Amino acid sequence: MLSGLMIAPNVKSATLTISDKMDSFWDVLKNRRSVRKFKPDKVPYEHLEKIVDIARMAPTAGNQQPWKFLIIQDKNQIEKLKNEALAETETYLKGSRKLEGEELKKSLQEAEERLTAGYLSAPAYIVVLTDQNCKYPTYASHDGPLAAGYLLLAARAMGYGTVYITDAIPEIVTQKAFNIPENFKRVCITPVGMPVEWPTKEKKELESFIVKESF
Repeated sequence: MLSGLMIAPNVKSATLTISDKMDSFWDVLKNRRSVRKFKPDKVPYEHLEKIVDIARMAPTAGNQQPWKFLIIQDKNQIEKLKNEALAETETYLKGSRKLEGEELKKSLQEAEERLTAGYLSAPAYIVVLTDQNCKYPTYASHDGPLAAGYLLLAARAMGYGTVYITDAIPEIVTQKAFNIPENFKRVCITPVGMPVEWPTKEKKELESFIVKESF
């Protein structure tokens, strides 16, 4: 335990049963998509540990490795996450939207239904954090997203869906729900689970991104 922050135990990975395995490294890269609805099937802890093990291999400034990966599987903890998210939503609706009474109640109910059917339908979550007390805190802003990118790809290689969540579940929500110390800055939170279905959104053509030699 680190000032209220639960870190996954350092245990040896068990033999993994990997579902929906990609044929090659290139297939993994091309088939990663953002998933927002999940099946309730449990994700073995060993799989989550394997995903984090790959995430920590990301490039990092001066090899400082400022990451912490908070793994959430307990249903009570996920319920806390939902409650904090709804509390933050209520504050927003009462403040910026000036809602009250039945209108407020209806909006909160709709928000809860969206969360339950969407982002909070997954059986597991990983919060990617960087320690601002690291040697090069300015560069932690680069280290964090790199690790998160590796994490998303590792999950896809094992057949799991993820999505890079920032403001949809604000940082203050995860801070309150999981007692995250102030020196840890959140990069993102991602659900991990089997998708209800894989999104089929197409990517733009390669040529639209390439500039040769000079603009």
